[in-house]
Amino acid sequence: MIYLDNAACTRLDERVFEAMKPYFFDTYAVATSEFGYSMGIDAKEGLENSREGIASGLGAASEEIVFTSGDTESSNMALKGVAWALKEKKGKHIIISKIEDFPVLNTAKALQKQGFDVTYLDVDAEGFADLEGLKKAITKETVLVSIQHSNQEIGTAQDLKAISEICEEKDVLLHTDATHSFTRLPLNVKDLPIDLVTMSAHTIHGPRGIGALYVRKDTPIVKFMDGGFQEFNLRAGVENIPGAVGFATAVELVTEEENRQLEAMRNRVIERALSEIPEVTLNGSREKRLPQNANLTFHYVEGESVTLHMDMRGFAVSTGSACFSRSLEASHVIRGIGGDHERAHGSVRFTFGRYNRMEDADAAIDAMSEIVARLREISPLAKK
Repeated sequence: MIYLDNAACTRLDERVFEAMKPYFFDTYAVATSEFGYSMGIDAKEGLENSREGIASGLGAASEEIVFTSGDTESSNMALKGVAWALKEKKGKHIIISKIEDFPVLNTAKALQKQGFDVTYLDVDAEGFADLEGLKKAITKETVLVSIQHSNQEIGTAQDLKAISEICEEKDVLLHTDATHSFTRLPLNVKDLPIDLVTMSAHTIHGPRGIGALYVRKDTPIVKFMDGGFQEFNLRAGVENIPGAVGFATAVELVTEEENRQLEAMRNRVIERALSEIPEVTLNGSREKRLPQNANLTFHYVEGESVTLHMDMRGFAVSTGSACFSRSLEASHVIRGIGGDHERAHGSVRFTFGRYNRMEDADAAIDAMSEIVARLREISPLAKK
């Protein structure tokens, strides 16, 4: 199987697993302070070293990193924590883009049910947030803006510098979901006035079930999950120390050379698809996108048919078709950039990882060319 769905999850790197193993079998105690027993102290040290590793990858202080169970919890914590903290002091208005991933999108919808006002900001045909619309949407009651760093489907990378400057000028907190961009694209909170950042290990060959939320010092946020006093009293529950160690190791293993290799494979797929297969549309920005993401619509075919045929040939790719969605709705991202259902149904996402090579990209397009041609022969929509 040639796995090209690394945006969904990545294969665990063996080096990450080796770093985690001692915290399963040797230093497996709950983290305790310097007044605890030695195994607990060692566990605490592993946790805090991991926190420092995540922080260094973001340009943050270690005490600004809160470990979570993944990107879903991190984004829930950011939106709900800030909204609840400021609803009485400032207002009940938040702003998100129309193409956010489900953790942000559905958390915003949940807050709407609690009486919050949510503005769903438009994006253009490439997926870039409407900056003038953002300026106009912010009011004196706006407590938070949440706009992703890069899109989970089409790969478009937002201009966070411009967005953060708008929010800073308007004195509004900014959260960004960096699940797919952390370590893949430059992001340093020393340079940008971003208040909260969602991160996850499962997209960079780390373990599943561990993520983090960057919370800038003095950001007003309340605990959204009751329990103990772990993680600076912001996230209750026994700490996942093996996961934290694995996450930090995964961050350390990402290199600029690897990102350049991912970009080269991405470019090969895009260039060959657009030049060799008729009636193909690139979804998202051509230049300002994730290095590992290529999303293309192959018109007059159904994405689910393409993915099933690709699977039979030994390739794993994903689609924005409604038939592959548990909600039975076509991709809200493709529709958000102005695409119709036909464009969403024919979209296929290729996402590359550490264990892919250029021959995988070439083999995928060779297979796609044959599959699309064959499906179009029987499609009632295809131009004959």
